[in-house]
Amino acid sequence: MIKDHEGGRPKILLHSCCGPCSTACIERLAEDCDITVFYYNPNIDDEDEYKLRRDEQIRYINERYGESQNVNFLEGRYDVQSFLDFAEPMADLEEGGGRCVLCFELRLRAAASEAKEKNFDFFATTLTVSPMKNAEVINKLGLQIEDTYGVRFLVSDFKKRAGFQRSIELSNEHGLYRQHYCGCSFSKPEIYAGL
Repeated sequence: MIKDHEGGRPKILLHSCCGPCSTACIERLAEDCDITVFYYNPNIDDEDEYKLRRDEQIRYINERYGESQNVNFLEGRYDVQSFLDFAEPMADLEEGGGRCVLCFELRLRAAASEAKEKNFDFFATTLTVSPMKNAEVINKLGLQIEDTYGVRFLVSDFKKRAGFQRSIELSNEHGLYRQHYCGCSFSKPEIYAGL
């Protein structure tokens, strides 16, 4: 899809959930694209956790890409209440179910809106690098949102071709903080109960 883009290097707004997940995704895209990493995660309902992940994202970009003009950072509005308003009624749903799908949609819509407003050629997400996330579901949502906002969605499954393993390597290389849960208060008990 990127290869058929006309008009020079495509500009991609890459939604990122955290620094570790973004590592391999940015690496794959940076050679051919100009990337702005869009950190938008109202699902992270602990503000200290939110800031830690944001700061690690910024640190990674600065360490790995430095003065490069083709990898930049943009922070979305941190509004936990927007997530809680729709997620609370689904608090009892299992991790990976309907609540998560709506959370993906919330973040993809924000990315598409930002991409349209700032004239990006594509919007994408790092969410597909995780083996815990269903790329097919995420891509289907992205394509539906593409139709609504009129900005192309970059269909991806960044975990393929050892993408998740590469994200772990890069995270270790840069000493990035790797969290054990998505960030919402609903997933935290499930994850920590299994540790």
